[in-house]
Amino acid sequence: MRRNRERFLLWLILLITVAAIIIDLPTQYYFQAQILGHQVKFNLSRPFSFLQSLKVVRGLDLAGGVHLMFRAKMEAVNPSAREKAFIALRDNIERRVNFFGISEAVVQTSRQKDEYRLIVELPGVVNVKEAVNLVGKTAELEFREAAQLSPEATSTATLADLFKPTGLTGRHLIRAEVQFSPNTGKPEVALSFNSEGRKIFAEITQRNVGKPLAIFLDQRPISIATVKEPITDGRAVISGDFDLKQAKEMVSQLNAGALPVPIELIEQRQIGPTLGEESVRKSLRAGLVGLGAVVLFMALYYRWLGVLADVGLIIYALITLALYKLIPVTLTLPGLTGFLLSVGMAVDSNILIFERMKEELREGRPWNVAMELGFGRAWDSIRDANVCTLITCFLLFNPFNWSFLNTSGMVRGFALTLALGIFISLFTGIIVTRTLLRVFASRRG
Repeated sequence: MRRNRERFLLWLILLITVAAIIIDLPTQYYFQAQILGHQVKFNLSRPFSFLQSLKVVRGLDLAGGVHLMFRAKMEAVNPSAREKAFIALRDNIERRVNFFGISEAVVQTSRQKDEYRLIVELPGVVNVKEAVNLVGKTAELEFREAAQLSPEATSTATLADLFKPTGLTGRHLIRAEVQFSPNTGKPEVALSFNSEGRKIFAEITQRNVGKPLAIFLDQRPISIATVKEPITDGRAVISGDFDLKQAKEMVSQLNAGALPVPIELIEQRQIGPTLGEESVRKSLRAGLVGLGAVVLFMALYYRWLGVLADVGLIIYALITLALYKLIPVTLTLPGLTGFLLSVGMAVDSNILIFERMKEELREGRPWNVAMELGFGRAWDSIRDANVCTLITCFLLFNPFNWSFLNTSGMVRGFALTLALGIFISLFTGIIVTRTLLRVFASRRG
């Protein structure tokens, strides 16, 4: 029974390793060789593809780009609505940045007393002016009705051309919120307009009964609903076949235009890609030297036990890189530091286990028994050390954006890669190494 379990784990480890190698392989291969006095170049593509582009996403300090800091002008916003307006502003800027095509961008909020700041990092951006204009403009929310176009114009018109402005904009909207239909129980989006907006909305709905009414945010439609009846009290409901998450997202977009918060640029830094390439090169060189020293030490000091630990360490590196591509993790220079630190911690678990095994062997216990006791008695130390480190990673990453803790993206990158490395090292140190030892132990015992 136990032998079957060991065989299953061994095949599982092999399968995971092969999958990690496939994910880690680059999509393009370039070879250059001298054959019969001629320079020959090979350019090969990977014969298969995945649903997503598997590449290592580099952060601002490695890929180069722009670091922008904005101050939100909250003076004209009611103090009770400032927090909601700030969150809506952040969500709106994230949407704009993603629409700009920068999927690896980072948008963070920072609040100190009455200062509301947004930190936007755009890796790989070259046109700084265009990025600043994109991020810095105030959200434009407007309600549009169907336009009367000729059949020829309709065939070539875009979605924006099919609707014309009505004069009802975000400044007329007091708020948007999620509510649930008393009849169906499905989520709905409720809108409330001010006195001026109530009159305009009443006129719009009276002349558009049975016709579509669209809501545009920054020239993009976020809702197209059909007017069922005239609405004169300034309170409307958008219902449809959407879930709670979609309703909340629509509310956030509407509030981004309902509570337009002007922002001003207070800091701008451009980082060149040359510095990033040099940092990557030096970090990789340091990492390879450190990894080689660790592998050599384990093999020389622990002999064949160390060789098995080195195999586990190689599997650890392959799995880590694969997860970086799959998640994907935006890799920064501090993130590389966290990865290299987790490599040392992965080896540390094996050292604790091997030293406990030596103590059991000195007590005269059989090798198989000493191995099992070594893993069992070293686990307490390994668990406590890694739990303490994970708590530190949690505080550094600050997932709830507590104002009294760090909010820096660089520090968060370090915390993320270190925490991810710890979880993988526990798998390779306990499962992989133990399975390999059990397979070889059966031959020794």
